[in-house]
Amino acid sequence: MLITRRLEFDAGHRIPHHSSQCRHLHGHRYALEITLSGEIIRSEGAAEQGMVMDFSEVKRIADAMLVSQWDHAFLAYQGDRAVVEFLASLPAHKTVLLSVVPTAENLAAEAFRILDAAYSDTYGNQLQLQRVRLYETPNNWADAVR
Repeated sequence: MLITRRLEFDAGHRIPHHSSQCRHLHGHRYALEITLSGEIIRSEGAAEQGMVMDFSEVKRIADAMLVSQWDHAFLAYQGDRAVVEFLASLPAHKTVLLSVVPTAENLAAEAFRILDAAYSDTYGNQLQLQRVRLYETPNNWADAVR
């Protein structure tokens, strides 16, 4: 069985060597879809009976591990020296330094890497992260899959 939880967050970024508008500082209302696979829990009387995982627990883990760090932050490539120095000059600015250029593809892959270990087989139902879909806009997204 597959289940998916969608969360949204706002963040800024730039693609330093892009040939078009994305080389400028800008932001997006990102949407993150987390798809998990697992067996439906059949344990009589269990709080999760009939579920793969409680959707509120999917959200709690994603918020703790990723969304709260990326929401209202600037996602900056650590090799983008001018932007990193500029952001460091802003008092208490929320900046997330990444080892990759913050394209939708790289952000989806990074989100998958961060979340993969967080969704473990807690319930003994073979729970596993299968896909992270990151929408940069309603019409553009990247999928990181197992």
